[in-house]
Amino acid sequence: MTNHEFYMDLALKTAQAMKGQTDPNPLVGAVIVNENRIVGIGAHLKAGEPHAEIHALRMAGEKAKGGTIYVTLEPCSHHGRTGPCAVALVEAGIKTVVIATLDPNPVVSGNGVKILKDAGIEVVVGIREQESQRMNEVFNKFIVQKKPFVTMKAGSTLDGKIATHSFDSKWITSEGSRRDVHQLRSENMAILVGVNTVIKDDPELTARIPNGRNPIRIILDSTLKIPMESKVITDKLAETWIFTSKRYDPKKREALQSQGIKVFHTTGDVKVDPNEVLQIVGENLISSVFIEGGGTIHAAFLENQLIDKVILYVAPKLLGGKDAPTFLEGTGVDKMRDAVELDNVEVEKIGNDFKFSGYPSYLK
Repeated sequence: MTNHEFYMDLALKTAQAMKGQTDPNPLVGAVIVNENRIVGIGAHLKAGEPHAEIHALRMAGEKAKGGTIYVTLEPCSHHGRTGPCAVALVEAGIKTVVIATLDPNPVVSGNGVKILKDAGIEVVVGIREQESQRMNEVFNKFIVQKKPFVTMKAGSTLDGKIATHSFDSKWITSEGSRRDVHQLRSENMAILVGVNTVIKDDPELTARIPNGRNPIRIILDSTLKIPMESKVITDKLAETWIFTSKRYDPKKREALQSQGIKVFHTTGDVKVDPNEVLQIVGENLISSVFIEGGGTIHAAFLENQLIDKVILYVAPKLLGGKDAPTFLEGTGVDKMRDAVELDNVEVEKIGNDFKFSGYPSYLK
């Protein structure tokens, strides 16, 4: 491992610690080194607040002059809610800037590097590039496409069941797996389920971890049949948004809105179009959506090639039963060659469960 990689790894860890706090902004970490000593460390904490480079410069003070800064994302070059970091680095007398990856934001990409080079600063790009890009997979999609990064999560038995034939589902996976899910909920801006999940399970859809944030709860309900006594309506623990079709009940809409629920009318005649849902969600600056629906909801998003990442917790249990629900239903593909394969698959053991994660590779 080189010095560049060592210090960039520290910057990455510093940035990663802020996951769930910065969206829709990226995770960014910075480390300033002078004469082989760390003199400043910083991370971006929240949208609208100073960037990682500024925090690191403030800590370093005069010791930043002549030093090297390691930053996980190209320093910004534009005036937004904060000033341009590239200019601040020039003014601080930084000698070398080591960058993991360029900013995918068209407003920034390459411009920050140009400011630095024009000022005579040495710039190195590409140290831990893949790690930085993976860390900011949500931001990288949202800043370019203006649509949220969508993760589909499910917990199943070895035979793919998410409940028994009588729809009993508590609990398939271990307590450790459930804690991991709550952490993921906290890291996402919104959680999405279908109305049938609400009717069957009456879930809270919150992140029950210390200092965790609760995501916005999104319910797909084409006729507004959601029970008014549902926890997502009554508990007030998080915002609840309901997407409905042209078949919605106007009186029910008024009753829901009187409880502070946002109701979005989509153009679907019978069902809610998942493409339209994500379009509206993106327009509301929601950069990440965590889908925890049943097999029908999962299939609707997968068949429309809207799933960016799949996370599956598999418990070493067998249920059987041809009528027991699975985590992916819908029509399915006709031929094995049409199966959606997952790339960059990772496997983690949590207690007796296995956690699989990967990225769908859709056939075009």
